[in-house]
Parts: sequence; C-alpha cells; structure tokens
Amino acid sequence: MGQAASIAALILASGSEGKRYVLPSMRVIIHQPWGGVQGQHKKQYSMALPIRYYKGIKVPQDRKCSMCGKSVQFAQEMIVWDNGQLCNECIEQCWHYLHQKRLSSNAERKQHTPQDTPSLALTPAEIKAYLDKYVIGQDKTKKILSVAVYNHFCRLSINSETRVPIIEKSNILMIGNSGTGKTLLARMLAQLLDIPFAIADATVLTEAGYVGEDVENILLKLYRASNGNKKATEQGIIYIDEIDKIAKKSENVSITRDVSGEGVQQALLKIIEGSIAEVPPLGGRKHPNQEMIPINTNNILFICGGTFQGINQIINRRKSKGTIGFHSYENTKDHIYDDLLPEDLIAFGLIPEFVGRFSFLTTLHDLTEQHFTHILTKLNNSVIQQYTLLFEHKNIKLTFDQEAIHSIAQSAYQRRIGARGLRNIVDSLMMDYLFEIEKWEAKGAVTITRKIVLENFYNEEKKPLKKRA
Repeated sequence: MGQAASIAALILASGSEGKRYVLPSMRVIIHQPWGGVQGQHKKQYSMALPIRYYKGIKVPQDRKCSMCGKSVQFAQEMIVWDNGQLCNECIEQCWHYLHQKRLSSNAERKQHTPQDTPSLALTPAEIKAYLDKYVIGQDKTKKILSVAVYNHFCRLSINSETRVPIIEKSNILMIGNSGTGKTLLARMLAQLLDIPFAIADATVLTEAGYVGEDVENILLKLYRASNGNKKATEQGIIYIDEIDKIAKKSENVSITRDVSGEGVQQALLKIIEGSIAEVPPLGGRKHPNQEMIPINTNNILFICGGTFQGINQIINRRKSKGTIGFHSYENTKDHIYDDLLPEDLIAFGLIPEFVGRFSFLTTLHDLTEQHFTHILTKLNNSVIQQYTLLFEHKNIKLTFDQEAIHSIAQSAYQRRIGARGLRNIVDSLMMDYLFEIEKWEAKGAVTITRKIVLENFYNEEKKPLKKRA
C-alpha cells in the first residue's frame, strides 16, 4: 500500500471482494508512495462511482440499460447506480455526442474571435451606403468616417508585413450640436465592423489619483468588447463621446488643479498617439501590487465627438477681426461650424498637443424639417417603425398620415434638440394610446392625424392648444 497511503485507500482495500461500497458523493484521494512522509505533491483523483461499478462487480441479471433497454447478458459492461444503469455502448454514444458538441463550440468560438490581422471586404462607398440607412445628411462626415475605417484596415494589413514606411493612423474629431448623429454614427459602425469597437464617455474621466475613472478604463472597455483577446484589442476602434467636456475650465492660471479638464487631456495624449498603457483588468483605481494588462495603442483608431457649445462665438470673434463698417461677419445657424479651425478649439479649451493628435476635423450640421421628415419615414429603425411593430404585436394597425408626420417634424425642429426630439414627441403622443391599449385592441386600428398632433403640442404659430379630452 505504500508508506504514504491515504485512509480512503486503506478502507477500499479492506473487506470482501464485491462488497466494497462507497457513497456516491465521495471522491477518493490516493497518495502515491513517493516524496517522503507527506506523500507526492500531485494527487490522483478518481471518482467513486467508476471504482464501484466495473464489470467485475456482480450485477443482477434482471437489470437493463436505462437508455437502450439492453440486458446485462448482452452488454460488455454495465455501470449501475441506485436509480438506473447504463451499458458501455450508450456511454460511448453519450461521450461521442458531448465530444462533438465541444468541438463545434470551440469552432464557433474560434470563428467569432477576431483574426490576428482583420480584413475588411467593404469599400468606403459601401460603408457610407450602410450609414445612409440610419443617419440622415452629414455626407461629409460619413465620407471621412468611411475612408478612415477603410484605411484603418489597410494600415493593419500593410504594417503587419513590416514594410517601410510605416503608415500612421488618422484619428478623427467630430463636432456638432446635440442630436446631429455623432453617437449614432459610432454605433452603426460598431454594428458593421468585425473588430472590437467600444464607446466611452469623457464626462466621467479624471486625472489619475482623483475621484472618477482613469483614462485607461477606456481601453478596458475595448478589451472587454474583444472578449479578452489582447491582440484584437490592440487593433480596435474607440469612440469617445462628450470630448468637449474635458476642455480647460479657464485660460487664467488657478491655484487649484484642473483634474477633469487639462489633466485628462494630458493623460489622453500618449494613449491617442500610441503607447503601451497599463490597464487594470477589473477596472477602477490602479494598485501597486495589482497585475496590469499592457495594451499597445499604436494601432487603435480613436474617434472623438462633442457639441462644443459656444464655439460659434469664438468663430465669430475671429472672423470679425479687422472688419470695419456695418458688414461684420456673422456665421449662419445652418452652417455654424463651416469655418472652424484648430485655433478655435484651442481657444475653446483644448490644449494644442491634444488637437494635433487628430488628423481629421469634421463638422455636423443641424437638421432641418425635411431631415426630420426623412428620419420618420425612410430611415431604418425609425421611431414610427418601432411603434408600428409594438402595436402589431397587439394586432393593432397603427398609421401616421403625411400631415401628422410633417407636424411632428416641425415641432421637433422648433425644440432645437436634434433627432432625439422626435422620440420625445412621439413617446408623449402615444402615451394615451398605450394606456388604453385594450380599447384600441378591440377596434383594431389607430390613425394619427395632424389635428391630434397639434392638440397635443403646438400649432404652426407656436400657440399652445388645449389637449384633447
């Protein structure tokens, strides 16, 4: 039995043959007689059930396989437990099934794992055509995004061949009012591309050591989007929203540290340009003794977006310098950012080094009433399509006439909150119908007219009317 035998092995070796029983829940631990008094450091584990039910143990002749019904007489081996038994053939079939299932699962996981060097089969025109289905207007911005994403894939493929010169990445900064489609463009790109894509918010970022999130947590989101694949993470795309919120609070020197403004910009410089960042695997604050994930950001494409509220006044002051007389420069609301220059962003509060990290500065224009009408009627996943599907689930046909759609678009344009205003208006408009869904389910149809819209909101002269009873 050896000089280091366990008490379990001693018990199993005792007793008469065929009458050595153990509990089904027990696990037998056998120490090999090597390694001194303490036994070998590697323990051999064997389940109690296989030890108990080998062929050598006598099995009653009336027992049959619980799966195929084969009797003990025709089975080479039979494994028996209190509530049933299985023959060797059924066990082999079960093992074969589980083995094939495991192989298919591994193959599927491998198929969804990004390749070492991802490739894009779409052209820039095809990428823009996909974005056109979900975002209205903003053709210039969509072209820049399409070309930048296409070049990103080409750059990964070329640089992987260690050619000279090495192609540098071209980060993008999108500027536009709220509701013009910045975040939606990023989300649609994430759906289209087969590489990790993460969307982060700059409003929660602070300088290292202060309350808030460190900038490295942005990379952690991309790492999680790649299912922990470090190689794929280093080739992904990150969109940082509300980037204007990290602008310097004031150009004047202050005795207090700007931990959520200039401090964050300084921390983002190396990450956006390209460096090896130490990322905490669980997020949160860094600890000296915590293991970090080194992520190389040289091949990560950064797209940032923000509203930059008030930058039009900076543009007006710059364009008005040197103008004499009554014809001073005044930018129009429809093309408020057309004359934007990097120096305007610096005057807004971004440091020059941070602005210089972005090769493309693209602007998004405010939406018109025609754009809002197009969003409601022709774009995929519009709010009207969503409510139509919701009512179809209750066998109710929902219809919006053209004048009602025009009134909704007009009201959204008057609110000046962008495409998000459409959701707010339609949600408020449909609240009463959803509350009385049983009544409309009996009628089977709901028609939204211009009169209903005006009674709930405003008429063309912006005079409020009474709500309908």
